[in-house]
Amino acid sequence: MISQDVVNRIIRFQGGRFPVISMYVGIGPDKSAPSQVASLLHQIKPLSEDMALEHDVRLSVRADMQRIDELAHEERLQPGGLGIFASGGNGLFEQVSLPRPVRDRIVVDATPWVRPMLAVLDEYHRMCVVLVDKAWAQVWELYLGEMREVTQIKDPALRKPNFAAGRAEYRVRNKADELSKHHYRRVGSVLDELLRTEGFDVVALGGHPHEMTAVTGFLSRDVASRVAGTFTVDPDTATAADIRRSAEAIMERYERQEEQRLVDEIFEAVAEGRPAATGLEPCLWAGSVAAVQQLVIDEGTAVPGVVCDESGWLGTTGRQCPLCGQPTRETPDVLDELAEFVIEEGGAVEHVADNPQLRPHRVAAALRFPLPPRP
Repeated sequence: MISQDVVNRIIRFQGGRFPVISMYVGIGPDKSAPSQVASLLHQIKPLSEDMALEHDVRLSVRADMQRIDELAHEERLQPGGLGIFASGGNGLFEQVSLPRPVRDRIVVDATPWVRPMLAVLDEYHRMCVVLVDKAWAQVWELYLGEMREVTQIKDPALRKPNFAAGRAEYRVRNKADELSKHHYRRVGSVLDELLRTEGFDVVALGGHPHEMTAVTGFLSRDVASRVAGTFTVDPDTATAADIRRSAEAIMERYERQEEQRLVDEIFEAVAEGRPAATGLEPCLWAGSVAAVQQLVIDEGTAVPGVVCDESGWLGTTGRQCPLCGQPTRETPDVLDELAEFVIEEGGAVEHVADNPQLRPHRVAAALRFPLPPRP
């Protein structure tokens, strides 16, 4: 699982004298990773032999290339995307498995090239799953289909007061209430801290209804605003599988709602004449002029097209770029090229599943500015 610690470590890394290799590989079911990686490494081979660089810098690059090549030949690599960040002279070697394929790229710079990784990860939400009762709580992280335990919170409680012992009933209940409130307050404090350190996007609360209601009153505004749903279970008998199924159902609903919200906002902008576009040709043109702020693509849609690597023009057909006159390059999926262009220009991309509003158009975009006339 990709942890926030790993992501933060890569983002904050500074290479200094030793360069950082950032490689992205889209691994298909044919397991062609070795040849893809070899092709990418060939692009930077001259750097490892550049006599203008210091000897230890060249050795660092060569060692990184060898280690990356060895990784590509491992059988355990699964289809999807893979990001590799290496700087041997600085002791950096991180590999990040991404949930969907990415375009093959390699960059050598003083810092890791993280934008493609962050763009993919931004499409997937990190959920904090909390199971709570009056004296105990357990917290998990649900991310990319995997769930891991984060922490447990235990506090004292009066679960079976003995009224026959001579203590007034109201005093016992008052003490029990005080202990429960202390526990709920601590749960709220722990969740607030986890929100800052773990970067959770959404929260799911589970337990008995009255206990979930009680703990909600002690959540900070930031945590409360991220509660995507609740699920009713008995904390004493619920299994890990029960909790995971309930949390995944909440996550599924939340992601569909978020996707629908994005689609609605774009189509509303089009209807009101604000900068937005729907359909293949308008969105390709918007990508060509770096106008896209938010792109939504019908998941699973692939459209062959052409790209001009000189000007950045994207189209469905044409051997010559209408902007600069250079020959175009054919691509099996121009929408994938569009998504990469949007990411490189600082925009956001969302792949939307089973949305009848978007499906006939295949793609839509919120724009930074009105589009100029197409050539």
